[in-house]
Amino acid sequence: MRIDPELAATVAAVADEGTLDAASRRLRITPSAVSQRLKTLEQQLGRILVVRTKPAALTEAGEAVVRLARQIALLEHDALAGVGVDDGAGTRRTSIPLAVNADSMATWFLAPLARLSAMHDIDFDLHRDDQNFTARLLESGAVMAAVTSEETPVAGCSVAPLGMIEYEAVAAPAFVERWFADGVDDDALAEAPFVDFDRRDTLQHEWLRAQGVTQQGIPRHYVPASHDYALAVELGLGWGMLPRLQESPGLIRLGGPTLRVKLYWQQWNLRSELLDTIAAEVAAEARRVLQG
Repeated sequence: MRIDPELAATVAAVADEGTLDAASRRLRITPSAVSQRLKTLEQQLGRILVVRTKPAALTEAGEAVVRLARQIALLEHDALAGVGVDDGAGTRRTSIPLAVNADSMATWFLAPLARLSAMHDIDFDLHRDDQNFTARLLESGAVMAAVTSEETPVAGCSVAPLGMIEYEAVAAPAFVERWFADGVDDDALAEAPFVDFDRRDTLQHEWLRAQGVTQQGIPRHYVPASHDYALAVELGLGWGMLPRLQESPGLIRLGGPTLRVKLYWQQWNLRSELLDTIAAEVAAEARRVLQG
């Protein structure tokens, strides 16, 4: 049995676009043709590939087909570039889905992508998630590579260290004057509100534990966007852990430990000149910006 690349690409289009109608516009075929292609492949494999919800959801079998479709597209791009095929219509452009944590995206990750985009026909499709969870997107086939805090490679992937992001507890001067007038002690920390990125963010909790304070019961705000998070701290909404790369000169450091998050680059273990070029450019920027 073989999987028709065109049918696999259709599954990937549905996964990317979220609906059969949107996938049909991208593929320039009718929605009924998209549906028929899905049905044909599902019948051939004897597996449901796509759950027809809004947005559409992949099954485990569907994730495997999408990984195949992305690998074929990547290898085809490399092959066409290698033989010098270019019809001038932009057909050699390829989409590269990558996963990255919010703080990396806000501080250093976009610069190498901009350089790569200027040199290659690439459309980057960035998926943002916590660094502890980006590797899951590799497993599902949603992305080809990821910035992650996981050193153990995902099955079928290679891993390389990038460096460390260093975080410090900081607050606005007016906030410090109100909440820490007598110093950053246990009693003050138990009352002063802090800012969490989202409910999976544990950096503030780790810093509090290092200070001998439990995070339970302390007031907190949730601001799930890196730039807005930093702005919330600057405006005095609460104290928070900011990357040194993102700290404003007007903020006051609260002391305590500097938290260091190790980052790694994981990518599909696939011989692709384009994917290796992306990895090299990202690694070069990481060496320049991140702590070793």
